[in-house]
Amino acid sequence: MAHVGAVVAAMAGVMAILLHSSIHKIEEGHLAVYYRGGALLTTPNGPGYHIMLPFITSYRSVQTTLQTDEIKNVPCGTSGGVMIYFDRIEVVNMLVPLAVVDIVKNYTADYDKTLIFNKIHHELNQFCSVHTLQEYTVNFQTFVMDLHLCRFCLTDIIDENLKTALQKDLNAMAPGLTIQAVRVTKPKIPEAIRRNYELMEAEKTRLLITAQTQKVVEKEAETERKKAIIEAQKMAQVAEIHFQQKVMEKETEKKISEIEDSAFLAREKARADAEYYTAAKFAEANRLKLTPEYLELIKYQAIAANSKIYFGQDIPNMFVDNSASQPTAGQGAADSADHVKQSSPGSKILMTPK
Repeated sequence: MAHVGAVVAAMAGVMAILLHSSIHKIEEGHLAVYYRGGALLTTPNGPGYHIMLPFITSYRSVQTTLQTDEIKNVPCGTSGGVMIYFDRIEVVNMLVPLAVVDIVKNYTADYDKTLIFNKIHHELNQFCSVHTLQEYTVNFQTFVMDLHLCRFCLTDIIDENLKTALQKDLNAMAPGLTIQAVRVTKPKIPEAIRRNYELMEAEKTRLLITAQTQKVVEKEAETERKKAIIEAQKMAQVAEIHFQQKVMEKETEKKISEIEDSAFLAREKARADAEYYTAAKFAEANRLKLTPEYLELIKYQAIAANSKIYFGQDIPNMFVDNSASQPTAGQGAADSADHVKQSSPGSKILMTPK
C-alpha cells in the first residue's frame, strides 16, 4: 500500500508540473505567439488563460498597444569628425494585431531590435554626418551659457527626420508597425569643445548686450527728437490758431465798422434829404406867399406892432427929444432920421417905440 501511495503521489506531482507548464496567462493589450519544436504556429491567442503542450510548445507575449522603446547612449559623428552622444532616444510605436504573426515570423518576437533600434543608429549617423557641431550647439531661440543643459536647434529636425525615415522603411519591410513619435534628447559634447563654445557664446552675449544698449540709446535719441518735433508742431499750430482768431476778430471789427458807417451815412443822407426837402418846400411856400400885397400887409403889421404914428405938419415939441433938436456931432442926424420921417409931402410922421 505504501508503494501504491508513493506512485499516486508521484503521478499527482507530475500532473501538477504538467498543468503548471501548460497553463499560461496573457495580459490585456498583448497577443501570445506559439512555437512548437522551434516552428512558429500561425494561430495566436488573445488575453486570458490558455493551455499548451508542456515542454513541446513555448510562447512569447507580443504587445499590440502603444509602447515606447528607448535607445540609450547613441554615438553620432559630425561632419567635422567630432563624436557626440545622445543620452536617450525614445520611439513611440504600435503593432496592429493582424500583423503580429508575419512580423514575428520575419523578425522574431524581438522585432524592435531589428526594425527600430538598429535602424535608429543607422539613420542618426547618416543625419549627423552631414551637419556640423555648431548646428547642434546653437540654440534655436537664444544663446545659452551652459550648452550642456540647453535644447538644440536641430532636435526638432532630427525627430521629424528619424520618424519619417523609420516609417518609410517599415511601410516596406513590416506593414502594420507604425511610428507615432520620436523624441531625441540633448547630445553630450566633449568638455574641451563645450568650454570653447561657452567662451564664444559669452562673447556673442556681450556683443548682443552692446548692440542692444546702442539701440536703446538710439531709440531714446529718436524719441527725444520726435517729442521736440511734436512740441514744435503743437506750438506752431497754436500760434496759427491764435493768428487766425486775431484775423477773424479784425475782419469782424471791419465789417461792424462798415455796417455802422453805412448806417450813419444812410441816416445823414436821409437827414440831408429831409432838410433839403423842407427848405425847398419852405422856399416854394415863401415864393408863393411873397406877393406885393402880402409884403405890404406884413409891413403894416410890423409897423403897427412896433411904433406909434402921429400924422400932421407940425409935431408938438413935447414929442421931440431935446437931444434930437441939438444933436451932437455924428449922432444927431442919425437919431433924427430914426425918429422923424416924412410920410407924405407937406406932413411929418413921428415914430416912437411903444
